[in-house]
Amino acid sequence: MTTITKQFSYLILTFLTLVAGYAYLRYAYKVTDSTPFTQEIVLIILGTIATVFITALLLNKQTAVEIEKEQNIKFLDLKAQTYERLLDLMEDMASQNVLNESDITKLQFVTHRLAIFASPGVLNEYTNFLNVVSNISKDGTLTNDTEKLSEALGKLTIQIRFDLLGEHQTQRTYSIEQIKKIIKKNSDNSSHINID
Repeated sequence: MTTITKQFSYLILTFLTLVAGYAYLRYAYKVTDSTPFTQEIVLIILGTIATVFITALLLNKQTAVEIEKEQNIKFLDLKAQTYERLLDLMEDMASQNVLNESDITKLQFVTHRLAIFASPGVLNEYTNFLNVVSNISKDGTLTNDTEKLSEALGKLTIQIRFDLLGEHQTQRTYSIEQIKKIIKKNSDNSSHINID
């Protein structure tokens, strides 16, 4: 049962309860008019039923919100771990000044992880970063052009920060097709980095 269907059924139940409660209240008031304290007892029972019903609705909504919040926290944690792995890999590559087959494989797997978690801005900057790595790597060695590498890594880091701290305005300008193209381009770029 979807959330919208559930909410609609709760709305119908609430409406039916209000109508039935009003009809019963009118009937009970007329019937119990001659008996002392019965009107108050009827009101207490109806008030208790309404309180239980409203409390159940509120608890159900609160539970759904808490589950969604917990899922968002887990997703953010997975995203942060993926970005951390990426940055650790970049640090290792830059400090060794060497791109071996293992590093290329790691880059390809990071590309696939980013395709799952990353925002379009991060995907786009990662494409640019892979292009820079491809351009400055010769025979499996990173050239001394650390300025370009540092600049590309800085831009990537800024996009990662925007993604982790909240939605960035430029994120909304990407269509699903553009995101698919960026992911495919990242996958192609990571598999074509020259180490020979």
